[in-house]
Amino acid sequence: MQRAVDNVLAVTKESVKTFTYEALNNIVRFINGLSALLLTILPGKANILEGVQGWELRPTFRGPRFPRWMEKGASSFNRFIHELSVDSDTSSVDYTSEENDFDEICPASPTSQSSRVSRTSTQSNCGWHWTDWIAYMLSWMFLPAKLLLGIPFRLFCLFYMRQSRALATPQSPKSLHVHSIRKPHTPGDHVVHRTTDRRRGVIEDLHLAIEIFIETIFDMFHKAAHCLLSPSEALKIVLRWFSSPRSGVKDVHPGVSDASVTTATFGSNDPTVKERKTTLYQSLNTDARTCQDVITEMGYPYEAIRVITSDGYVLHLERIPRRDARKAVYLQHGILDSSMGWVSNGVVGSPAFAAYDQGYDVFLGNFRGLVSREHVNKKISSRQYWRYSINEHGTEDIPAMIEKINEVKTAELKISRPDEETNDEQPYKLCAICHSLGGAAILMYVITCRIEEKPHRLSRLVLLSPAGFHDDSSLAFTAVEYLFCLLAPIMAPLVPAFYIPTRFFRMLLNKLARDFHNYPAVGGLVQTLMSYVVGGDSSNWVGVLGLSHYNMNDMPGVSFRVAHHLAQIKRGGKFRMYDYGSASANTEVYKSPVPLDLGEYYGLIDIPVDLVAGRKDQIIRPSMVRKHYKLMKDSRVDVSYKEFEYAHLDFTFSHHEELLAYVMSHLLLVEPSSKHQSSNKTVKVKKEGQEIPNN
Repeated sequence: MQRAVDNVLAVTKESVKTFTYEALNNIVRFINGLSALLLTILPGKANILEGVQGWELRPTFRGPRFPRWMEKGASSFNRFIHELSVDSDTSSVDYTSEENDFDEICPASPTSQSSRVSRTSTQSNCGWHWTDWIAYMLSWMFLPAKLLLGIPFRLFCLFYMRQSRALATPQSPKSLHVHSIRKPHTPGDHVVHRTTDRRRGVIEDLHLAIEIFIETIFDMFHKAAHCLLSPSEALKIVLRWFSSPRSGVKDVHPGVSDASVTTATFGSNDPTVKERKTTLYQSLNTDARTCQDVITEMGYPYEAIRVITSDGYVLHLERIPRRDARKAVYLQHGILDSSMGWVSNGVVGSPAFAAYDQGYDVFLGNFRGLVSREHVNKKISSRQYWRYSINEHGTEDIPAMIEKINEVKTAELKISRPDEETNDEQPYKLCAICHSLGGAAILMYVITCRIEEKPHRLSRLVLLSPAGFHDDSSLAFTAVEYLFCLLAPIMAPLVPAFYIPTRFFRMLLNKLARDFHNYPAVGGLVQTLMSYVVGGDSSNWVGVLGLSHYNMNDMPGVSFRVAHHLAQIKRGGKFRMYDYGSASANTEVYKSPVPLDLGEYYGLIDIPVDLVAGRKDQIIRPSMVRKHYKLMKDSRVDVSYKEFEYAHLDFTFSHHEELLAYVMSHLLLVEPSSKHQSSNKTVKVKKEGQEIPNN
């Protein structure tokens, strides 16, 4: 009788699992097919998708070709990677195996750890503002959706508890040896991009959760049948529980929190095998790599520097160090981005690695504006933290990071060359490469430094599609600008920033991005719709969403004032600082009833500037970059202008050899020397009827 019941339950369980699996697959196929149908009738899809290499979002492992400009100046490590990519057959790489190896190998960086600690302390100590009550009410409105999507998450946690107990048991020497051996690199591993790692999306997690649920239900029926058919055995089990109540406690609790696995990290200072803990969040199969993880995995050195601005914001300045180098480069990202953008294309496709291989000390800047809200004041509220505009990026963030670079480089060069006399001169040359909003902020920084008679310490600027002028834009951006300026007094107290505040929905976005890759038509449809929102720009927006700096632990956001500042610039047609809304407020900040017009002070720029525009860029169109160029040329600034067939995100998230060659060739124009010509000439702020002195 017992065997017959077991057979019936087994057959029924497999039938239910097969039915649910096929039903879910059919639903997904229907959604994918419907997306394909919609994609065929949407206008302009060819122009939007033509700039996306392999828009079907299928995994690719063939790395970029070795750049011509690196043939003689590349490091031995880069040559090894190139030879490996040429000699290896990458077409048969199995990307579905060992999907969690990257998470097991790469420990969380100090940056990510400090972000989590700061977020926990900040959120626990923040006082309740009335906007927090509104957010609380909204969370209750979305509670049904959260519960529906949270059921698979909870079931998976239960499944993980059972699996971790098995991991916590002693293993044989052979199995330990397998864990300690690191997965060998393939050429695909060196392109840290959208599809090189095989991770689960929402659909796969949903299928896994349903299967776990079915297993749990039938396991309960199986045990109940055993109790009814074999009451004596059930009684023995109950007596065993009461006779040794503590026997199972020790096995459960340690396994829930972590399990020990021996690992070794490639590129670390200490290459010995270490024992580290695998956590619940690694088992969730989300991509939470940091910039440190990417850099060290590629075999490059790494350093994290903590920077505190004058208004108390904690920034993370990351570095690929060459401590004795007399030439350094500072890379600054744009809006909704981080330092990850400069290393996301792997060894031979990323500007950060390219500059390091050419002998530069590389510094990667990160603006304020993370969900973790790191600040020296642990009790700062959300509304207070997000109270900043582009002004603060250019007059607080960049000055703090560049002064820290100067402090670090000056101290290191004095140690490495103690016999040289510096005579208080800057012993190194510093160039800056900036993208989008970073370009506008660095221009603001240089101009305000010159006005205030402070050293800006820069020798050259390379600006990739810089923000600053936006009057020539699409109809969508014009409508958004009009709404922002119209509703700003109402929205400002209600919406301090635009970001995803909860870990659950950040994890959901991370996994949805994976689904967009797994189902080509859905990914193409989302790509097309997102491109419509941003004015038809053909950047790979879906691919960027899949990058690891959009993860459940942290994520960049946009403050309301930054968005409002961009709307003000577009409406006014001038590159101005933030308008605080009244003549008295502006006078208090600028000593003038109107904000400072930075375009009128381009004559103060005393270093070469290289402007780069994208012909397919619909966010900052080439005409707007040419406006920068014309004003600088009229002000006798040493400026150059170049256009490429790129969209807005192609400057950082896509590998283009010609762009890297152009950027590196202009950086190499700055020769390192022990003597640095001072660029701090006395200037005065322009008044009515006065001309700006040309330098």
